[in-house]
Amino acid sequence: MGSPKRASRAPKNLDAGPMAPEIDSFELHLNAEKKSPKTVRTYCEAAAWMAATHILPAAAKAPKTKGRPKPATGLGVGKDDWADVTSMDIQRWIVWLLENYSDSYANNQFRALQQFFRWYSAEEEVPNPMVGMKPPKIDETEVPVFTPDELAALIVACRGRTFQQRRDTAIIMFFRDTGVRLSELAGLTKDDLNLKEREALITGKGGKQRTVRFSYDAARALDRYLRERARHRLSRCPDVWLGIRNRMPMTPNGVYQMVVRRGAEAGVEVNPHKFRHDFSHRWLDNGGAEGDLKELTGWKSDQMLRRYGRSAAGARARRSYDRIMGN
Repeated sequence: MGSPKRASRAPKNLDAGPMAPEIDSFELHLNAEKKSPKTVRTYCEAAAWMAATHILPAAAKAPKTKGRPKPATGLGVGKDDWADVTSMDIQRWIVWLLENYSDSYANNQFRALQQFFRWYSAEEEVPNPMVGMKPPKIDETEVPVFTPDELAALIVACRGRTFQQRRDTAIIMFFRDTGVRLSELAGLTKDDLNLKEREALITGKGGKQRTVRFSYDAARALDRYLRERARHRLSRCPDVWLGIRNRMPMTPNGVYQMVVRRGAEAGVEVNPHKFRHDFSHRWLDNGGAEGDLKELTGWKSDQMLRRYGRSAAGARARRSYDRIMGN
């Protein structure tokens, strides 16, 4: 079974101090390579977080015992130059991440740091301390999916005629029908939607675009929201999703908080990415082609297909059991 730990959404210490200039240069490099804003942020924050939390501080020392100091304890390397960072320093950081966060999150941080040190070693012509290091293994557990009753409860929790209720219903149903990423949904513009064809133009990672389709129910929910949205003071704003309190377009974090809040009201454990898991499960469980799923979700490799398809394969096997064994 996978680790129950989850990466906290609490603010992290990103003050890299004397090690910040290299991160700024790395950010410039990534932007020049036309990486997506999310990728740039993820890569740079991974380097800044490790520097601020692990590399710059010195490890705490335990009090002396009988005249002999005990070994240093806790995180902290006490260095202020990237050229002095060793593979052992990075390994200790990854171990700490695995102890406090999920293995998939630690894997994500490892790969972000891998990109930073690859750039730094080439830029400064110094050895890369991550050469030969392997990313943390991700336990192959079934991804969480919704029951039909849970999906229905989420929609019921949003039911109503107010601007907020119609907006939240449209968001939940669009997530359910398309499995798009949080950033992709938050970045939708009015020009991206075609309700007559029940299609939306999605801009994914690296600026790659794809077209997804949604149900008539989702199209009706979007239509009801857009009619209500036309009365909003920011109705001319190109962004599809508008806020309530600050009268501004919703940010990805705003969408995230809304989904979690609606889940709490419905008594359903949910975050935006769970819809992506659930969409993939239902597609494969209903016999949808894997190649079509890759196109709809914007995946580049088969790795995610194998992971997301595991729960669908299990469901098919259990149904086959009843058919074959006569139960």
